[in-house]
Amino acid sequence: MQIKDYFSILELEASAPVTEIKKAYRRLALQLHPDKTGNDPYAAARFAEIKEAYEVLTDPAKKEYYLQQRWYNQTAGIRRTEQLVTPVTMIQQSLELERYVAKLDEFRMDREGLLAFMLDLYSDERLEKLRSFNDTDSVHTIVHAVIRSSKYLKPEQSEKVAAQILKAAPGDSVIARELADFLQQSRKKEKNEKYNVWLALLLTALICLIIYLTSR
Repeated sequence: MQIKDYFSILELEASAPVTEIKKAYRRLALQLHPDKTGNDPYAAARFAEIKEAYEVLTDPAKKEYYLQQRWYNQTAGIRRTEQLVTPVTMIQQSLELERYVAKLDEFRMDREGLLAFMLDLYSDERLEKLRSFNDTDSVHTIVHAVIRSSKYLKPEQSEKVAAQILKAAPGDSVIARELADFLQQSRKKEKNEKYNVWLALLLTALICLIIYLTSR
């Protein structure tokens, strides 16, 4: 079972007293409050997560239960760090990928490398952990970022990514429709690009023919 590291979420040591927990919560809540961050999906997810951490760590009964579960998992050798797969970390990594792809040169980029990276980022194991949180809103945010990050992939590559990310929300008709629409647009784009290439070749050949005939 996954246990979030609430102390790390609040940027605290595990020995932090309640007074420090309250201070950390107020500080982070001010930074990430929707009134300041607007529609930033990562900030919204982080705000919800620090609120959850605060509610658990300031409630004696909830904190006691959490600390027991945390100890069980640590004793079993399961690391509870920022590397844990949570909706927040997946959103953050997905948005970072999107920003990275936006800076790439479409005509020089390594599409196979990007495909391999995305399939690793959204591996079966990571998506299974993401599903365990039952956080539909976060999954939708991640899928939208994936779609935007896939804009330079070939249709057959996009199909692989779409089939993989769909595992994050099996049975979600909204996500399935959005992915289907994206794949349709991807195939249409490739078809138009091929048409434009043939049109350019035809025009080039026609111009060469005209030049040849007029120079005789």
